[in-house]
Amino acid sequence: MLAALKPLGVWGIGALAVIDSAAIPVPIDALLIDYVVHDKSRFLLYCFMAALGSAIGSLLPYYLGRAGGELFLLKRINRQRYEQMRDRFEKQEFLAIMIPAMMPPPTPVKLFEFAAGVFEMKPLWFFSAICIGKFIRFLIWAIITITYGPTILHTITKAIHAHLSYVLGFSGVLIVLLLVFVLRKVFDRRRGTTLPVEEN
Repeated sequence: MLAALKPLGVWGIGALAVIDSAAIPVPIDALLIDYVVHDKSRFLLYCFMAALGSAIGSLLPYYLGRAGGELFLLKRINRQRYEQMRDRFEKQEFLAIMIPAMMPPPTPVKLFEFAAGVFEMKPLWFFSAICIGKFIRFLIWAIITITYGPTILHTITKAIHAHLSYVLGFSGVLIVLLLVFVLRKVFDRRRGTTLPVEEN
């Protein structure tokens, strides 16, 4: 797939972004950096096509959520919790989609895309939020690559290995906090009540 699409230039990065967002995970950030390294003059076009492709591909989880996501959620949470989630999402739905789209992997962007469909976010707003968020993310990668060169990835990797104990420690703390948060959500969901952090 990569061998077939990569030589197509801007159309190739767009098609790969569609595939990455819709179904098969593709290292789209690394591929974008590779495109920019070999053709810096068209970095904006690469970023735009990758963002556009990602937005098109994200319509699949969005419409899956819109088609049957409400029933899927209501099997796992009570109606009161569902209404609270929907109300919170509707207050800042654009940012709730754009910000995760800006985050690099392994941010679970598809989960937010699915939720946007469940809570019936307008398709145009959803598409725009994904497109803008992904464009900002890809543009940051492109600017870093142009400014520091492709060796920046090697430098980052080397720095992580040099300070591996700190990285693992920080990651461990985040995982523990996330685990505690998820467990509280699960037990609270079974009781059908809200957590203190969720009260207005």
